[in-house]
Amino acid sequence: MNIHFPRLYRYERKQEHCSVALPFPEGKFRDGMHVQILDQDRELPVQIRVTSRYPDGSVRYAFVRFTADLPANRGKELRAELREGSAPEYSGIRVERSGDTLNVDSGMGGLQLTVRDGSRSLVECVCDGRKTYRAEQFLGPVLKDGEGREWKICLSEWRVAESGPLVARLRCRGVFVPETVDMPEERPSFEVTLTLYAGKPWMEAGFRLINSTSAPLKAASLVFALMDGKTGAWDPAVHGGTAREKGDSVGEGGTDNGRVAGEGGILRTTGIKMLPQLEEKVRDAAVRCCVGSSNYKTNFTVSRGESVERVVDTAYLMSEANEHFIEVFYGTLFADRTDRESGVCATIYQAQQNYPKAVKSDASGVYVMLVPEHVEEVVLQGGMSREQCFQLHFHGPEESLAEVDNRSLLYQMPDRPWVDAELFRDAGVAPDIFLDPGLCRPEVEARLISLCDAHSRSFGMLNFGDAPDPNYTRQGRGRGKLVWTNNEYDFPHACALLYMRTGERRFQDYLIAAAQHWMDVDVCHYSKDPLLVGGQWEHCRSHVLDSTMVCSHEWVEGLLDLYHFTGDERALETALGIGENVLRLLDTPAYQVSGESNARETGWALRSLTALYVETGDPKWVQKADWIVAQFRDWMDTYGSWVAPYTDNTLIHVGFMIAVAMGSLARYYRVFPREDIHQMLLVAADDLLESCMTRTGLFIYKELPSLNRLGNNTLLLEAFTIAYELSGDLKYLRAGLPTFRGEMAGRAGIMGEKKVMEGTVILENDPPKHFAQCFIPLSVYYKKAAETGVLDA
Repeated sequence: MNIHFPRLYRYERKQEHCSVALPFPEGKFRDGMHVQILDQDRELPVQIRVTSRYPDGSVRYAFVRFTADLPANRGKELRAELREGSAPEYSGIRVERSGDTLNVDSGMGGLQLTVRDGSRSLVECVCDGRKTYRAEQFLGPVLKDGEGREWKICLSEWRVAESGPLVARLRCRGVFVPETVDMPEERPSFEVTLTLYAGKPWMEAGFRLINSTSAPLKAASLVFALMDGKTGAWDPAVHGGTAREKGDSVGEGGTDNGRVAGEGGILRTTGIKMLPQLEEKVRDAAVRCCVGSSNYKTNFTVSRGESVERVVDTAYLMSEANEHFIEVFYGTLFADRTDRESGVCATIYQAQQNYPKAVKSDASGVYVMLVPEHVEEVVLQGGMSREQCFQLHFHGPEESLAEVDNRSLLYQMPDRPWVDAELFRDAGVAPDIFLDPGLCRPEVEARLISLCDAHSRSFGMLNFGDAPDPNYTRQGRGRGKLVWTNNEYDFPHACALLYMRTGERRFQDYLIAAAQHWMDVDVCHYSKDPLLVGGQWEHCRSHVLDSTMVCSHEWVEGLLDLYHFTGDERALETALGIGENVLRLLDTPAYQVSGESNARETGWALRSLTALYVETGDPKWVQKADWIVAQFRDWMDTYGSWVAPYTDNTLIHVGFMIAVAMGSLARYYRVFPREDIHQMLLVAADDLLESCMTRTGLFIYKELPSLNRLGNNTLLLEAFTIAYELSGDLKYLRAGLPTFRGEMAGRAGIMGEKKVMEGTVILENDPPKHFAQCFIPLSVYYKKAAETGVLDA
């Protein structure tokens, strides 16, 4: 198994921490074996997490961490092999519990960390080998609400989420405690994740704010600080001055590029060329303070202890040109404070994408403003959550700002290797979308890629990873407000499949950004109504308002992909929670009679339940799936087809909804093949041809005179591909050719127009659901039509 690193950075990276998801065919990777990663003949340290198994107990997916030496300005090839016997032992991170504390030792060159159960401080102690930082120096995150009340954290019990020789991840939940004496019944809560790396002097903190109340929570500010402990006082405000400066906008030079500018004790430069001269001017300072932000070259503002700040808000984003795919990279935002003993750099991950954000450095410490006060409004509706991440890089006083900047940028866009598409194809972990290279059509390949790249993108802490649907908005579904897609049709899963097929890293980054938003914002984390808890909200305004939970809008496959590709067990937990919500909904009266809802409703539920069974092997998902299959059989026996109620006095064919049911039944059939399902699928396909196909070769939208317009829904392509696979009859593939050609004839621009809409910056383009809906149907149809020669007809 080849592991490919594309050429990326101009500097070499020694023992860089990397990870990759490896899929395996059933029976290949058994107990008593291990994965070995080789750099030529040298075996690299690894840490393996099995994320899914087959029914026979063999490994289906493994998330593999390893460290590698990556060259400057060149790519690299590594190799992964399966070996019999136990994996070699490596000395690295050690995690030990002692009473109410967890202690982590990251080894030579790394950090020593202590956290405590029940603490009011995020960290009890960190030692970087030069300086020890105590609990009283770690302030917050402190939450200020819309009424001006301050809430401070109170931790519960820490647990080890992942531990091995290379990486340790600690997780803890907690609640916010108000500074006033009154203690409300419902309080905001949070979850924190700390990640440490063997031999590295940095750690990552993920702080997930959860509105575990029934009312909206206005986060007026959410601020963390690491204080010096000797000088100054807590000052979480942004005062202006250096706050909104920008430097190089699109990599074409700037006013400070190639020189040092500034007045008084504050100096500026853009890019690293003149940093040595700037640093020389502040070398004798007791404290060196710096903030940096970038798009291409980093704009540095440096002082001799005076406060320096940087804010990202709507005005900042609208006035700065940027041509990156923002899920992959925008720039960086950091604050560094260095004294004569030690230094620490705080970098907010994807700060611009998740604005409003700010950083500050002064003589007293560094500030990470996950929500800066008096900048932009952030309101979490009841049950909503959002995680924001930042890195603390501890370093010596001799560390150059160029290296501080380098590590900050590496945090924003880490090296991500890829593996060959054949691994996913041979493992059978994806639909049949892998086409022999000799049959590939460049124009089709380009269209599939451009469809993905052309999705709308949104900036904002609660919006990044999602986008509005202009059609839903124009229809008035949001009562005059933007209607957010809430990952309708499982956009992350489509991105994951395109990544498997191409190896292009940006598609994995699309997956990660969208699925992380999904499991935070688009899922209900708290409610007094059990039918809402754990469920995924249907598309609506503000992600959750005027929405509901329905089986036709709950997906899990993209979350499972996120788990495989990142090892983040919260993605699996969220998928299981959605599955539980689907089971509860299916027990309600609305789903008890066959044919009283459209085929999409229980069709999507069947797809999610089948995916969870394949992932976990837990039979409880099959029990309800069997019940849905029986409903579909009764439905067809009663009406002869899967017609559905529309007006009070009609039962109509809705082609794309029937196609959803066929796709879900086919997924179930591949796990549990049965003749009655085989026949149902073919009857449904023939019914689509008879009832929905027009003289043009295209298919109607819905079977009513008022809706009998020509449709372009590509979901029918998957339905006809399934029918061809079951029958071998080319008529089904030929029937889909006009729809396929129509989609291929479209054009997609990859950069949307930047607008401010309802207080958020949006790059307006196609809604994400377009690619989510069409990628699997297009890909499976394309493969079969190319192999059979239908595309040449």
